Amino acid sequence: MTSAQISPRTTAEPTSLTTRSLAPDLARGAMLLLIALANIPWYLWGAEQRDLSQHPVDGSTLDRAVQTVMLIAVDARSYPMFAALFGYGIWQLYSRQAAAGTPHREARALLRRRHWWMVAFGGVHALLLWAGDIVGAYGLVGLVLVALFIDRADRTLRTWAIVLTSVLLAAGVLALISAALLAAAGADLGASGQVGVDTGVAEPSYLASVLDRVVTWAVGAPAQAFLTGTIPTAVLVGILAARHRLLEEPERHLPLLRRTAVVGIAVGWLGGAVTAAQHLDLWGIPAALDWGFLFLQTSTGLLGGLGYVALFGLLAARLRRRERGPGRVAWALQAVGKRSLTSYLAQSVLMAPLLAAWGFGLGAELSSATAALVAVGVWLLTVGLACWLESAGRRGPAERALRRLAYRR
Repeated sequence: MTSAQISPRTTAEPTSLTTRSLAPDLARGAMLLLIALANIPWYLWGAEQRDLSQHPVDGSTLDRAVQTVMLIAVDARSYPMFAALFGYGIWQLYSRQAAAGTPHREARALLRRRHWWMVAFGGVHALLLWAGDIVGAYGLVGLVLVALFIDRADRTLRTWAIVLTSVLLAAGVLALISAALLAAAGADLGASGQVGVDTGVAEPSYLASVLDRVVTWAVGAPAQAFLTGTIPTAVLVGILAARHRLLEEPERHLPLLRRTAVVGIAVGWLGGAVTAAQHLDLWGIPAALDWGFLFLQTSTGLLGGLGYVALFGLLAARLRRRERGPGRVAWALQAVGKRSLTSYLAQSVLMAPLLAAWGFGLGAELSSATAALVAVGVWLLTVGLACWLESAGRRGPAERALRRLAYRR
């Protein structure tokens, strides 16, 4: 009998909605607000941009303030946070299968199917709506890291995570120093180019935009997954954290969570502040040298994202000590987190037709400040959807489809 034949009968059932841990879902729910904020500047197709970020190069004082906050606290910080939570979920699923007596080969096969289907979901998402899809990239990372690391010792994962993080931070600092030295030397670097990623949002024809999105995603998904190294590193840290139940039992790990939150957020915000200053042309470094800040932004964003995860672990520990329970806000965030895939896809369902040129085209009319308001509004709509599903005791449709395909039942 083949592995495919026995998998449906030997794998454990998915976790029920009522037995999930508070902290991971709480973090996912809040993280989706950050993702909405991070994605929406890409829809401002009527604005001039430069290589440093997708934010417009001009705007009012309020717009500049919004851009600064985004560069410091949101950009390149939300997706590493998502990646760490994704890695945490990988180990939760794998360990639950092991506890139910599922052979390791079958548990790995389940994860492999799940991650291949994530790649497929991402491809359809890009085909229909959003070239910047991240679900496919996470699926690719999951395929590689599960094969290489899922049964390796903690020491191996810890060593790889430390080495990769150190290399990324060193590369970010060296790139920044190189850019500063070139600027001091007065090197003739030419003009800065425009952002070269074609997400199809400026294309008035929907059919033509499909081709733009698919080509961009086919190149961009593997690049997002492996080129910067931040997502694989965050996933490894997430797996390691799940092995020690840092978010399921945060009360036992408060000192570690506090250190991670303080150091991670401090480094993340400091790196973002340096990048924001370049965006505002405060350093006197030519825009052609923006690449020196991009590496710093992504490498410090890794630590910032991990710091955010630790912060929500601390918040969950505090909420669990309350006699009255988590409260309505935490309940709503947890409802979104339980349906993070549905909520993430729903953001594109709402944003793309509203903002893209092939839809209502409002992206050409918005500024950074008004776009941020739209992002918050879209996220609030997904919160309402998740709360309705939670009250009805129903999973999100995307989660239900992914579980059915992965578990084959």
